[in-house]
Amino acid sequence: MAVRTHLRLGDILVKEGLLTDAQLKEAVNFQKTSGKRLGEALVTLKTVTEEQLAEVLGRQLGIPYRRFDKGELQQASDPLLRGILSIELIRKERVLPLSKNPNGLTVAMVDPLDLILIDNLKRMTGLPINPVITTPSDLSSAIEETYGKLDLLKQAVAGSYSEDSSESPGSVQMVEDLSNSKETTEDLSAQAGQAQVVRLVDLFLMEAVESRASDIHIEPYANRISIRLRVDGVLQAVDPPAPHLMLAIISRIKILSHMDISEKRLPQDGSFTIKLGEKVVDLRVSTIPVIYGEKVVIRLLDKSNLVSDFKMLGLEGKALEDYQKGIKAPYGLIFITGPTGSGKSTTLYTTLAKLKSPAKNLITIEDPVEYKMEGINQVQAKPQIGLTFAAGLRAFLRQDPDIIMLGEVRDLETAEICVRAALTGHLVLSTLHTNDASSAVTRLTDLGIEPALLAPSLVMVIAQRLVRKLCAECKEPFEPPDALRKKVTLPAGQYFRAKGCAACKTTGFRGRNAIYEVLIVDDAIREAVIKKSSALEIRQAAQKNGMKTLFESGLDKAAVGVTTLEEAFSVTVGEV
Repeated sequence: MAVRTHLRLGDILVKEGLLTDAQLKEAVNFQKTSGKRLGEALVTLKTVTEEQLAEVLGRQLGIPYRRFDKGELQQASDPLLRGILSIELIRKERVLPLSKNPNGLTVAMVDPLDLILIDNLKRMTGLPINPVITTPSDLSSAIEETYGKLDLLKQAVAGSYSEDSSESPGSVQMVEDLSNSKETTEDLSAQAGQAQVVRLVDLFLMEAVESRASDIHIEPYANRISIRLRVDGVLQAVDPPAPHLMLAIISRIKILSHMDISEKRLPQDGSFTIKLGEKVVDLRVSTIPVIYGEKVVIRLLDKSNLVSDFKMLGLEGKALEDYQKGIKAPYGLIFITGPTGSGKSTTLYTTLAKLKSPAKNLITIEDPVEYKMEGINQVQAKPQIGLTFAAGLRAFLRQDPDIIMLGEVRDLETAEICVRAALTGHLVLSTLHTNDASSAVTRLTDLGIEPALLAPSLVMVIAQRLVRKLCAECKEPFEPPDALRKKVTLPAGQYFRAKGCAACKTTGFRGRNAIYEVLIVDDAIREAVIKKSSALEIRQAAQKNGMKTLFESGLDKAAVGVTTLEEAFSVTVGEV
């Protein structure tokens, strides 16, 4: 956007009638003695207000005027946009990068007539600068909102930061096959400590937390880097850094995660913790070698996402009543089933939070321990040294437990110990990977568990999926077409569809909710288990007892405006 440089601020204000020649002269004299800019001098003398100054200047120069209280100074959701200029420069020069597109970089400024500053920004970023005008107060508020949390993050990352953040004299080189890089450990450490690299890693971690992302994917390709955030179950790409920074970024993450930065040929796992204000987030890091280097996936485990209310998870109606009844059983087996990423761990931890008590001994064995919980004895499985789920369970039975939770039943040995523990007076909670609740029963018998032992030990099986929740700000009413109503019996209610707005970043969804299928094992189900009935027969018996399937639960969520019909269909096994 071109700035008409032939106009001076004083002339503009006089022309607009906000200033007399005498007031301008007074302000110029005050400016000379105070060292302030003319605009600051006028505001100090209370000749004009900040808002009048910015609005008039913007109108005369043809530059948009942006206000903080209207949400017009929010930086676009792009972690790399925050790193395009240093925080020191942003605060010193009072500028704020807002968005980036093919036409250039939009920057909020107090003085868009400062052509030297605009030229410097252009040289530093390599982009044309499109200024927008705002007031000093609004700009300060926007800068603090955008960058104020960064210092907290710097103090909180495990491994901390070097006091000396100066640039390393060596340049970072990117080679096509990073797995064959000849960089020494010392070189990698130096590159990882460069201020630019530290800032980039900080910023995309903070952006991931603020975006409610569950995972960060960092992937190298021949001539570029890909960074994607998984938000509400869907991967979303963000603008990547320059390819030559890839080695240094990965080395930085490895250092934080206590990994071997010189090992690039084998997969590695690590972890670290960050704290933003009162929010503590554990990060699990995994690397694998790929043809152009190493792919990194960071799982974010935000403890604030844990809730103690089953209704907040999505359980309601008869399913909620059945589940609350089932977990009160003095002993027996409870399984939660579903694919990876369906929220099983969250349901388990919420259940443990409900069950824990000073009067009970709760022990878990997990791989890995996702959330650390006060009042529960948690064990990290370590198969490489022989501490498997089965070995842990055997040891647990000598620890006088009341309730046992293990991360997953994967084999016959583990399943048999679970059944034995349930039959000897313990409540055992675990997970399985099956499509629905009734399939869990047949999966256990297929593993080799005798039906005569499974039937009396099994208390309840829950299947679950996660559906994206419609954004409350922009969802719009929707009438399902007649063709769909002929294929599917839809429950009565008000249906909505996704639209998209600034609040949900144009996705139409914000957050997720679980849908459940709760199978209570009653006499009819036990008889079916002993007879080795099929999963279909077991499901039909459960439905006669009032169980709603995942498909029906998804339709119910759509009928009350929690999600869309398309979302419900996409995560269930129902056919439409």
